Amino acid sequence: MVETATFGMGDQPHHETAQWTCPHGRHVGQGCVTCYRAAAKPDPGLPLWAAVAWFTSPRPIPIKVLHDVHRHDRNFALDQPSTPLVFLLTGQARAAQGVEAVACLVGFLLQSRGTVEDFTVTEVRATRF
Repeated sequence: MVETATFGMGDQPHHETAQWTCPHGRHVGQGCVTCYRAAAKPDPGLPLWAAVAWFTSPRPIPIKVLHDVHRHDRNFALDQPSTPLVFLLTGQARAAQGVEAVACLVGFLLQSRGTVEDFTVTEVRATRF
């Protein structure tokens, strides 16, 4: 079964915003370090999610940093599409819900503040396999 959910960070009705809040009370656009840490030793019984977060940053991210994220042990990748200062972070996580997988992914950015110091998430997506 493949299940996909997408959420843009523009103006959204309250009920849609609430469904994109992780169990720790953090909106996925803000990220959640607790979800990120919980995914370090996931329960193999939890579903596998492919998570994607598009974000902007006021400054360029050095190419070395983009490549270093590829070496991350959770199959994370940080890429820059052709648009300046727009970035794409992808990864996989085992989590009960897609919101937790995305909060984990964005939590990586929070945990790694040296990687990306300032960012604004514009859209997220989670696909369950």
